[in-house]
Amino acid sequence: MDLNSYFKIKEKGSTIRTEVLAGLTTFMTMAYILAVNPNILGSTGMDVSAVFAATAISSAVATLIMAFYANLPVGLAPGMGLNAFFAFSVCLGMGYSWQFALTAVFLEGIIFIFLTITNLREAILNCIPLSLKKAISAGIGLFIAFIGLQSAGIIVDNPATLVALGKLSSPGAIVTIIGLFSISIMLVFNIRGALLYGIFIGTFAGIFTGITNLDNFSASNLFKIPSLSPTFWQFDFSHAFSSDMIFILATFLFVDLFDTVGTLVGVATKGNLLDEEGHLPEARQAFMSDAIGTCLGAILGTSTVTSFVESASGVAAGGRTGLTALVVAIFFFLSLFLAPIFLLIPAAATAPALIIVGLFMISPIKEVDFDNFTVSIPVFVTIIGMPLTYSIAHGIAFGVITYVAINLVIGKFKDIHPLTLILALIFIAKLTIN
Repeated sequence: MDLNSYFKIKEKGSTIRTEVLAGLTTFMTMAYILAVNPNILGSTGMDVSAVFAATAISSAVATLIMAFYANLPVGLAPGMGLNAFFAFSVCLGMGYSWQFALTAVFLEGIIFIFLTITNLREAILNCIPLSLKKAISAGIGLFIAFIGLQSAGIIVDNPATLVALGKLSSPGAIVTIIGLFSISIMLVFNIRGALLYGIFIGTFAGIFTGITNLDNFSASNLFKIPSLSPTFWQFDFSHAFSSDMIFILATFLFVDLFDTVGTLVGVATKGNLLDEEGHLPEARQAFMSDAIGTCLGAILGTSTVTSFVESASGVAAGGRTGLTALVVAIFFFLSLFLAPIFLLIPAAATAPALIIVGLFMISPIKEVDFDNFTVSIPVFVTIIGMPLTYSIAHGIAFGVITYVAINLVIGKFKDIHPLTLILALIFIAKLTIN
């Protein structure tokens, strides 16, 4: 296969060498998900080895589809925020099994395939105000950072004040602080793969503090692919038509939708890949890539697969075509043979990555007009609702309801999309029932 002609590399002003280096850069900036995702989903009782394999395979396949079908330099993997909603809201918060959560993810993927084929995905996207989209990203960022601080033992529960500062001299806190400082310094110096390097530094520090358990490491299993059997096709359709399922599906759909569109627009803009009207010509193919990846991920045993904003690092390195994504996919496949190394990483070592990802996700909030209270109040409610209720879904619900209520009272009916109104009514019914 002629790579230049297939991926239109010269036409897009790039070279094969540049594309390969860009793919390596993108992988290094998003590979932390291989360590973080098993830790997060493992909190629900899922087998971490199987989750690791599911993460690597679904990421590789979805990114391959992006490479060959959409020809875009975008990597895909189980999304941060979506995995937190899966674990901490659906399973640990609402009390459902991880099998039920996987069922919701699978149904979400099927719905997204339908919405992509019928072009309804854009219609759903347009029903939510831009300010709330930015608030959802920021709220998830705070929620993820909060989870990271908790897993490190830096933030602990307190019967009098709900939360309090933990013991900073504890092994977990020390490892997290070392990792966080390392990542921060590397980010300041613009070092590619800072999050992944920081995780490895924290893991190494954990050997000396006693939280990195080397007894679980087996060199003999270094090149063996973990079994998927504990999580493969583990669906629970017994509550498929419940109000909770509708609520969970709506949250998965909207968070994934905003995450994917925001990432694609951001990455495409950075790489000058938009057309003269500001549209992404390959949008439908890109949407289909993450929809298929989500279905496959649910079948294998992981949360929603989505486009990663870290792909911007590869675009900044010169990546312009699907060859960049192909390189990312190859590295995800190769990572399958390094499972014992990634599974050795303790939660305290991945906590710094969660905190820094929270920083990345909160950045869109700077574009919100806080002097316009019609805008800023729903935004604020959305943001604080997520970490304070320990639920992404509740934060979105509070924000949408507040937005609709304020605009109804002041008579700005035209600013309320009919789908937004319907969504607000669903959220009110769900919160009232609970």
